[in-house]
Amino acid sequence: MLPLTAVPQSLAVVIPVYNGAATLPALIDRLVPVVRATGAPYEIILVNDGSRDTSWATIEALSARHPEIRGIDLMRNYGQHNALLCGIRASRHDVIVTMDDDLQQPPEEIPRLLAKLAEGHDVVYGTPERDPHGVWRNIGSRLAKAALATATGGAVAPMVSAFRAFRRTVKPAFEEYRSPLLSIDVLLTWATTNFAAVPVRSDRRQSGGSNYRFRSLARHAMNLMTGFSLIPLQLATLVGFAFTLFGLGVLAFVVGRFLLSGTTVAGFPFLASIVAIFSGAQLFALGILGEYLGRMHMRTMDRPAYIVRTATTRSDA
Repeated sequence: MLPLTAVPQSLAVVIPVYNGAATLPALIDRLVPVVRATGAPYEIILVNDGSRDTSWATIEALSARHPEIRGIDLMRNYGQHNALLCGIRASRHDVIVTMDDDLQQPPEEIPRLLAKLAEGHDVVYGTPERDPHGVWRNIGSRLAKAALATATGGAVAPMVSAFRAFRRTVKPAFEEYRSPLLSIDVLLTWATTNFAAVPVRSDRRQSGGSNYRFRSLARHAMNLMTGFSLIPLQLATLVGFAFTLFGLGVLAFVVGRFLLSGTTVAGFPFLASIVAIFSGAQLFALGILGEYLGRMHMRTMDRPAYIVRTATTRSDA
């Protein structure tokens, strides 16, 4: 049983589900006793993010067996953060816990997050004591955290994980957000600066493989940098300034050599090298500008972050 100070008035656990039919029953069997032991009203929100297996049928069966479970079925796969946003918006409880569906984040660690949250923090992350993934996945995770640091200022990024607990008071940061390109962790930093982290156990995945590959994490890192930070634009400006200085240096070298020795620099190799360098710098800057313009275009289309197909009957437990 949790200490009295760690018991929330009410608790919602939001879990995005993607091809999780094999792990969901075991997850719920372990999760329900943990949240019930808090002594607070609770609900478990399972958001089916376009799974290709029988996840939705499993969610419906679990909802019929446990009145505290609420299922939401999205029209297609929108991504983990979009599914989380849907579940967070659907919750009506004082404290929200988010976790994955693969049992790598043990439900038994939730009381540690709640106890830390009770110390007065707004957001608490459960940071894994060790990295349970392969080399490339861990490299991709570090790349994504480095990109997150550009969007959040760096203080929050090292502690970020999908295992979170936060107060309902930060939810207004989510209510009006419409873009399909989003990061829950960035939105949390828009609402508060009162973050904390606790080390938690991390288990091996119980079934299948991770849905996050290096490529997916690298794309997520690019979205973070160009969607929530101006650093790439500032980098393009610095590159342009540096190559302007380089060009002035080359000009001074050519003019100085002619004045001092009366000879000019050898033609084609020198010219080809200079053109290649400056063309590369220009394409780099144009590429960054294109990324930002593409994201502006996506936002002007007002494309929704998700669309709900159906949901199970909501419990008032």
